[in-house]
Amino acid sequence: SVPADASNPDSVVVSVLNISATLGSQAVLPCKSYRMVWTQDRLNDRQRVVHWDVYSNYYGDSKMERLCDMYSAGDQRVYSSYNQGRIFMPQNAFTDGNFSLVIKDVAESDEGTYSCNLHHHYCHLYETVKIQLAITKKAEDANQYWDGEKPVIVALEGSTVMLPCVNHNHIWTERHSEEEQQVVHWDRQPPGVPHDRADRLIDLYASGERRSYGPLFIRQKMNITDTAFALGDFSLRISELESADEGTYSCHLHHHYCGLHERRIYQVSVTEPVREKKVVNLTTHNIAPAIACFPFLLPSDPNVVRGHNVINVIIPESRMHFFQQLGYILATLLLFIVLLIIVVLITRKRRQRGYEYNVKKYGEKDVNLKEFTVDTTDLTQYKSEDIRLDYKNNILKEKAEQARSFPAKNIDLDK
Repeated sequence: SVPADASNPDSVVVSVLNISATLGSQAVLPCKSYRMVWTQDRLNDRQRVVHWDVYSNYYGDSKMERLCDMYSAGDQRVYSSYNQGRIFMPQNAFTDGNFSLVIKDVAESDEGTYSCNLHHHYCHLYETVKIQLAITKKAEDANQYWDGEKPVIVALEGSTVMLPCVNHNHIWTERHSEEEQQVVHWDRQPPGVPHDRADRLIDLYASGERRSYGPLFIRQKMNITDTAFALGDFSLRISELESADEGTYSCHLHHHYCGLHERRIYQVSVTEPVREKKVVNLTTHNIAPAIACFPFLLPSDPNVVRGHNVINVIIPESRMHFFQQLGYILATLLLFIVLLIIVVLITRKRRQRGYEYNVKKYGEKDVNLKEFTVDTTDLTQYKSEDIRLDYKNNILKEKAEQARSFPAKNIDLDK
């Protein structure tokens, strides 16, 4: 990732991670950067250096040669005795940012590709500028131009030439107080809260100063190790996770001197713990219970994630078990048949009752013919007619026929 410019305070988002952890466990949000490692300058600022190299094939073999170098708090060092006093850089290079190389009395052997290399070991910055040098014997041919990749300088043989290398960035020209330039802070956004309204959790400075925000229980469960700037590990550890800990967390790394402004985002979700099951495969060939020993089980380690285990016990069925199940089925079928027969009988009995004629109604009294008087004097005119009566039963009919019998007539046969 490319860090933001020092003039731009906005952080560059370099990573977005989704982290899911179980309820009650500890979550670690990894945030590491070796560019933020604090190494106090005990060598009088020897962490900035510039050196010039040349790549030449003048002697028939192409090789890279170190010409000279200079530390920000030291003297120049020229590697070849031939170049002593002939090549040099300005003594105030690390003050005004001019690292140009001056070559006196140039010769054809000086032709090649020169590189100006700036190294900032503290900020882990490396910059290189390349220049092509060509030598001519004609003064009118001396010039400078750009070949599309690097500048090209054509110098007159025997003259003095300067290969430009200028960088006025403050990290190459200024000394600094390390502990005041480095700071790390963590923010948290609850669900639905924008980034500009996030809650600050922790501020940590290279000087050792630490600031924690929010309620006491939050400050106790969320923390960074004390060796963060020594190791470059600014990971946030959240203990005893709860559902309320869900949200968006941000790790901001600021190194104002080195121009480092990075931001890492973490989407944290909390899930319910899953019960672990042990896996045991048992196969028994007899009905007797089987006993299994497991000497290979390892002691539980909370830092090691293991899969869920399942116990599979396979016991073959015997013949007695088969007949027992068959007896259950037959008993159920027999009970069903008995119930069906009872239902059929009750239905037929109710149908037979429906065809019978109910003579007596509920609450009706019996009829006694003796309570009625029958006048038989007026029945002569109806002797030839049949008296149709409605009878409720055979007994009433017989009694009525006896009452209807007329007295016998005396017929004189002599007449």
